[in-house]
Amino acid sequence: MLLIHVMRRVIRYGTVSLIDESGKRHQISRFGKPEVVLRLTDDSIAKRLVFATSMGWCEAYMDGKLLIEEGTLNGFLEAWGRSEKILAKTWFGEFFRLFYSFTAAVEHYNPIGRSRRNVAHHYDLSTELYDLFLDSDRQYSCAYYPKGNEDIETAQLLKKRHIAAKLDIKPGMTVLDIGSGWGGMAIYLAKNFDCRVIGVTLSQEQYRASRRRVEEAKLERKVSFELQDYRTLTEPVDRIVSVGMLEHVGQHQYGQFFSKVSELLKPGGVALIHTIARMEKPQPVGAWIRKYIFPGGYLPSISQLARAWERHRLWVTDVENLRLHYSKTLIQWYQRFSKNRQKIAKIYDERFCRMWEMYLVASEVAFRVGNITVLQIQLSHKTVALPITRDYMLEAEQELAFKDSMVSSSRPKRKARKATEVELEEI
Repeated sequence: MLLIHVMRRVIRYGTVSLIDESGKRHQISRFGKPEVVLRLTDDSIAKRLVFATSMGWCEAYMDGKLLIEEGTLNGFLEAWGRSEKILAKTWFGEFFRLFYSFTAAVEHYNPIGRSRRNVAHHYDLSTELYDLFLDSDRQYSCAYYPKGNEDIETAQLLKKRHIAAKLDIKPGMTVLDIGSGWGGMAIYLAKNFDCRVIGVTLSQEQYRASRRRVEEAKLERKVSFELQDYRTLTEPVDRIVSVGMLEHVGQHQYGQFFSKVSELLKPGGVALIHTIARMEKPQPVGAWIRKYIFPGGYLPSISQLARAWERHRLWVTDVENLRLHYSKTLIQWYQRFSKNRQKIAKIYDERFCRMWEMYLVASEVAFRVGNITVLQIQLSHKTVALPITRDYMLEAEQELAFKDSMVSSSRPKRKARKATEVELEEI
């Protein structure tokens, strides 16, 4: 009964019912659509959840002690997420934000050694896992949906094209990819532009895969990858691209990151930073995410980023807010993950599957109803480094679209399947 009392204070949105071990059903009804019925499998977990934050609830789901009896995990997390937004506007919410920020600050200190360990925790998992839910190019960041109904393969190609257009690469330039992942962006730039691309990563698995892909594509003269921290780089470059890496830098290192970007960019250089960002006051990501998914991870607020690049006198030449694009990306990742769930369980186990379900669904809800988004920030030393209107981006995208169509027309045809609206609602 104490747990129900606590839930009535916390749940401010939707209808959430809880079935205890005796089979008794307790219902909490608020405004809003999600209707979810939860079941606890033993009394011990109920006692723990009385004093638990989101960490305890997420771990209970991972361990199979909290079951979704009716409705979906998405519905429960939406009710929870919207409730947190309502509570955040109260004095208690502001107090908790400040206390949470203070206690978690030490985890965001990311010297080189810790950065390597944090990266290995997530990115050195089985490559087969990522093949089972990402697109064929292993793009593990927000895709781009100009029409809104693209399949994941198309949307990730459009993301690469969109970023490439913003870089305004000229023949003979050198491009640095900070946090190069499995090499897809670097290889795409090398194939479409007369340029040299250098990619750096801290992941052993990603490094090996990237090197292998370059050899297979016979691009050794145009693309190179290094297992190296960006802070150790010294060679000046014409362009810098960084996709989905800034989230791992940590709030105490933003000055260091933009200092290095400023140092490495040639006088007429351009950088394009693609990152998740928080649209409200600074605060840490959830403790569960930091413990199980992204150790050391931190989502910056715009004010934190602005202070950092201002100190190094970098011009902000363009900013785009992608808003709901990551929600759409995560929906398609979750669908692929669910389709291949049995295969993933054989690689790891049931608890791992439930952990990643929680991660993917919670992230989708956060981008759809929470306070996080994706920004593409373009920076330069000079106001004259780029054309004075955005027309050049559209022209470059159209040219790249033509090149991509020529490449795809030479391949065997395969009809891409798009998710239906019903399927998008099912998670």
